[in-house]
Amino acid sequence: MSEIIIVGGGAAGMMAAIAAADQGHQVTILEKNEKLGKKVFITGKGRCNITNDSDVENLLQHTIRNPRFLYSAFYTFDSSRMMEFLESEGLRIKTERGNRVFPQSDHSSDVIRTLEKAMKKRDVTVRLHTKVLEILVQDGRCCGVVAQKTEGGTKETLSADAVITATGGVSYPSTGSTGDGLRFAKELGHQIVDVMPSLVPFEIREDFCRRMQGLSLKNVSMKMLKGKKVLYEELGEMLFTHFGISGPLVLTASCHFTKPEDDVRIVLDLKPALSEKQLDERILRDFSKNKNSYFKNSLGKLLPSKMIPVIVELSGIGPEKPVNEVTKEERRNLVALLKHLEMHVSGLRGFNEAIITRGGINVKDVDPGTMESKKVPGLYFAGEVLDLDAVTGGYNLQIAWSTGYLAGLSAG
Repeated sequence: MSEIIIVGGGAAGMMAAIAAADQGHQVTILEKNEKLGKKVFITGKGRCNITNDSDVENLLQHTIRNPRFLYSAFYTFDSSRMMEFLESEGLRIKTERGNRVFPQSDHSSDVIRTLEKAMKKRDVTVRLHTKVLEILVQDGRCCGVVAQKTEGGTKETLSADAVITATGGVSYPSTGSTGDGLRFAKELGHQIVDVMPSLVPFEIREDFCRRMQGLSLKNVSMKMLKGKKVLYEELGEMLFTHFGISGPLVLTASCHFTKPEDDVRIVLDLKPALSEKQLDERILRDFSKNKNSYFKNSLGKLLPSKMIPVIVELSGIGPEKPVNEVTKEERRNLVALLKHLEMHVSGLRGFNEAIITRGGINVKDVDPGTMESKKVPGLYFAGEVLDLDAVTGGYNLQIAWSTGYLAGLSAG
């Protein structure tokens, strides 16, 4: 029987503990927080989007960075196996739009409780309020950790045959994701890919977003461009905020974001179901029904009320101009504005608002078939600490479950 220490009690850490214990090893989780799964608790707005009920190829297609690295992990423990595992441990689950899987109760706490019960059943030792300060290496091999009670207790050396680092990235630092694992890895010679927020809202230079804050749009087409290159294009939902834009479309677009100095633009098509000709005809019909009204009062059936003052101003048409005096050229410009509402990205919101971290331990330094470090035998990595990320929809949690399971299976 091997002694295995897991640093971090999040999604990847808990799954690694279960997999290692199933192999007959003695497993200890060291978690610096007061409870396990703090980030799991807030995922999916507290509902926990456990995974995406789809095949491995679909999981790989929705992984943005280093999908090929995940072949072994996904094929070893895919979403169907995760769902089967949770159901076998007593959790009732359901599948919603986009194959998103949630607990039937809509409470993330039930997912955490199920994992805790599974670990208890397998005699996994959980030590809370315990911070790992250093990973120990002797004769080139990982041999344990130096840990300390977070209230300032004395340091202690804990020996192990293998150590799995599942400390997360740096997003939502209040949950304990403060980059500890990246520091450990760097100190031990691993290359770290620069980290940045991902699945995060955009800050926009133009002030009109603030004027429309709280306005949610459905069935809008969003395009993100760098020069003439289209970085991302999709139809869906978005939200205007006091700092810029957010919502599902924007969060996914952020996965493809480069740097603000690259002059990245967002172009919205507010009426994607209509061609420019059809939209022009629609506007003409609205104008004809309100021949004597002012332009500012003629768009009520076309646009949300909160957007109308902004569009009126951007159109350059006088707000109190009678609609029967609006020229063909002015109407053409209005159509172009509605089909190509442009704004400029000034940056991303910070790690406090990022669902995940982009970047992390370079996967070239990790064996994809075992999750073991190529630099330090006996040291394994799992979850968000690695340079792996995906779009929304349960894919990122599945990366955590799969890499955690494979690390636990392989360690010891």
